[in-house]
Amino acid sequence: MNKYSIPQTSSCSRSSPLSESQVIRHIKTCQSIAVENSSELFGRFLQKLDARLTEFCGNAKSNQEQNQLIETQRDFHAGSDELEQYFCGYLGEGFIKFKNKQLDTHTGEEKFQGDMLSLVENEDLEETIAISSITHRAETYYGEALWALNQRFSVINDGEKVNERGNPVAPVQFCESLRKALMIMPVGTKAKIIAYKVFDKEFISQLSSLYEQINHYLVEQSILPNLRYNPQTATGVAMREHRGQQEGASHAADDGDNDLQLKVGGKSNNTGGVLPAPDPALPSNEYQSSLVDAIRALQGHVTGFNGRQESSTVAGIPAAASPQAAVYSNQELMGALQNLQGQALSATQQIQENDSGQPIPVQTIAVFNSQLATQLRQSKDDGAVDAEEMYTIDLVGMLFEYMLSDDNLPDSVKALLSYLHTPFLKIAFIDMDFFQEAEHPARLLLNNLAEAGVRWVGNDGTSQYEIYEKIKAIVSQLLEQFKNDVRLFTKLLLEFSAYTKKISRRQDLVERRAMEKVQGEEKLREVKIRVNDEVRGRTDGRELPSAVLLLLLQPWSDYLAFVLLRYGDKSDSWVRALKVVDYILWSIQPKQDIADKTRQVELHDDLLDTIEAGFEIIGYDQAKGKKLLEALVSLQKMALQSKRAKPAPAPMRDKLETQAAERAGQNTNREEVTQEEQKMVENLKMIEFGTWFEFEGGKRLKVAWYNSKTLHYMLVNQMGKKVAMTSGVELAREMLAGNAKIIAGSSKPFFERALENIFHSLNARVEAIKQEEKGRE
Repeated sequence: MNKYSIPQTSSCSRSSPLSESQVIRHIKTCQSIAVENSSELFGRFLQKLDARLTEFCGNAKSNQEQNQLIETQRDFHAGSDELEQYFCGYLGEGFIKFKNKQLDTHTGEEKFQGDMLSLVENEDLEETIAISSITHRAETYYGEALWALNQRFSVINDGEKVNERGNPVAPVQFCESLRKALMIMPVGTKAKIIAYKVFDKEFISQLSSLYEQINHYLVEQSILPNLRYNPQTATGVAMREHRGQQEGASHAADDGDNDLQLKVGGKSNNTGGVLPAPDPALPSNEYQSSLVDAIRALQGHVTGFNGRQESSTVAGIPAAASPQAAVYSNQELMGALQNLQGQALSATQQIQENDSGQPIPVQTIAVFNSQLATQLRQSKDDGAVDAEEMYTIDLVGMLFEYMLSDDNLPDSVKALLSYLHTPFLKIAFIDMDFFQEAEHPARLLLNNLAEAGVRWVGNDGTSQYEIYEKIKAIVSQLLEQFKNDVRLFTKLLLEFSAYTKKISRRQDLVERRAMEKVQGEEKLREVKIRVNDEVRGRTDGRELPSAVLLLLLQPWSDYLAFVLLRYGDKSDSWVRALKVVDYILWSIQPKQDIADKTRQVELHDDLLDTIEAGFEIIGYDQAKGKKLLEALVSLQKMALQSKRAKPAPAPMRDKLETQAAERAGQNTNREEVTQEEQKMVENLKMIEFGTWFEFEGGKRLKVAWYNSKTLHYMLVNQMGKKVAMTSGVELAREMLAGNAKIIAGSSKPFFERALENIFHSLNARVEAIKQEEKGRE
């Protein structure tokens, strides 16, 4: 069945062919519309390209890279007029080729087939990849307008069918014109790829007006004026057309040596495999769309190896071995899935009603595939699943397979979400935007459910804010209510998002208050450690009386901490307070010189007044303070008599110094740190705030904050409440003992992480198959 229907009435087609002069007039008018619109758009494209290159210059990682970008920018400035002239010239030339029935522009992917791959230059490969990616997306986006233009251009073309390769204003024509125009520029491949990305965003995405004007002109000229756009229902014809492209790609691969390589815009993948990875620096929607395109290409590539079906996730489901095979209809597939959805609902309800306390079991991918195969055989015993539908079943299966292996998700949440396999496979069949659109409500709902599970459900079975029950309720609603109305996903997404946002705000507030309190405590700890180090740096190695040690290590250390907190270590107050320590130590040393004795007498009253004022500020006990000052005065008198005071006994000194260190928050445990423990501590210094740890028993705690100076880590629970402040060494020992592990987190949404994982897994599988094939040759 065709994607669109053309009413076969006299009002929709001309009763006689166009004359030569009419054909020329129509082609020239369309050419003029295309060139005029393109000239305006191209000017905007060059402006945006200049801004983009400026941005890249600012973010350059080296002077060499920056100089190259600046030189490239200059080249584009100098050649902008010539570049536009060549671009519009090549575009206009396409209309001449169309008139002469010679227009047949390809994206260049045919070079990737068979033995031709070895002849493709890397630079040509990069450009072809960019053009292919832009063209495929644009042809889908402008599907209706392009289809209408193809039909109307077919009338101008003596009734011969026109497709995108022969349509002079199809996206590929604009991309090819830019490719040719860039040949005059002395710029490298990297600059060209930047240009293609900007061209896609600023030029190709603005073609709606051009297509509308040309279609409008041809309608006014009575060329198929009543053409109707009539897309099919059910799974959508876009899927059928894509299937045809995939089959064509598979046949092309069969004709070669199975070295098909495609790329969907981006950086090279250094993990091995036949397909370079899409560029994660792309906008999220574009990046995820590129991942899906790449995965589809890899799926087609897998099935291209001697016609083998290598995807383990569809084992047991009959696949169509040839185009002539009897395939299950969309209605049969959807009927089978609806039955499975009912079974999943019944199974989960029975488990919940049983109330045995047993966790819900996981629905594995193998079990699902087996059930689907059984359901399909009930409707048609000798039927098979079409290749494109099989790709979709495979991809959804890999999505849920990744979910079941994701360490982020608690087991209880994995089990719940595993029963969404059926409704999500249905949405993939019903709505083509599901895999192409990152903001699709079904994808956002799955992202939110997974994120909520990570944040508020523990592997030990605990659940905060009744999140587990909320997730369970959404799973039940989808299984019970979802038939074919995608608005249900939107409704549930809005409800769940509103609930979790409220929780997030509450949790963030609790966590922020706890963090502010801990940061204050840690600041005081830092200050006390600094003070203790300053005092100990002056007292260590000296034989000192007990009274002096007590004065310096207790009340005066408290005063030093107050001054450092209030005024900072650059202040005069801090400097004067430290000098008091030096004066005290100097004043109790035996004096032999008359000048020293005179100086001590002069400083005596000021020193005592300063110490008394400090005691008063910190609220030190007056009686204790008076005794310490009296003892200090007595020691100073002995010094003036050239007598040395009796030093504190070693046990007394050790006790005072240990107490001071403990009050400062320093670790007085002299237990040695092993090399392995120290290495783990160094690794822990690199973790980010928000990193989750899972401890023995399944309890999950998050590092909300840590002090890089003291290496104390603040751990909070899933409600944001502080649970512990632990040292880096203690945390390292827990990890080395196997009592704690980091849950490998990511700021990326669940669905994006899943697509990345699927891409790399498929890429590695294809590479393994290639090596196996080479080994057989």
